[in-house]
Amino acid sequence: MGFASESIEQPARGYELRIVQEVLLALLAGEPSHGYELRTRLALALGPLAESLSDGQVYVTLGRLQRAGLVRSKRVDQTDRLERKVYELTRSGRERVAAWLRDTSWPAPAPAVFHLKLVAAAAAGLADPVVLVKLQRDELLLALRDAQQKAWDGPTGSVGGLLLEGVVLRLQADLRWLEACAAHWSARG
Repeated sequence: MGFASESIEQPARGYELRIVQEVLLALLAGEPSHGYELRTRLALALGPLAESLSDGQVYVTLGRLQRAGLVRSKRVDQTDRLERKVYELTRSGRERVAAWLRDTSWPAPAPAVFHLKLVAAAAAGLADPVVLVKLQRDELLLALRDAQQKAWDGPTGSVGGLLLEGVVLRLQADLRWLEACAAHWSARG
């Protein structure tokens, strides 16, 4: 999926890509940086969850932010290495970071989207909601196992560990909700 026709407000991979954009902007608010520095700082913040973040994603996102007028880049000579491209925020970028920090909304919770899928599937006779709940539950159990393993393998007390704790707790809550969904749709026959 290409990026050319997508707006900076509605990225290709939804919230996941948008949060990378916002965090990169916030990291640049502190000081101008080159892509590798930003990738390293982002990986530190995400801990083991950074495994899914490719180096290319950081550079593609920086390019999108530059095309949107939120960052600019310049080439900087180095004494012991090749010149490097350094990114810094524009005034619009600083305004976006300030707005992001003030924003207290969260992305639409997954249960709302999944609930609508169940209702629509049942109403249109497209699928058995109980089967959809089971499939979703199986996926969440895999994600929970993966997040717990990463939490156990990671260093105690790290910033990334705190994020993993939130992921685990949210997955556990979603699984409890899916149990309620299964009970509801099973009772409806």
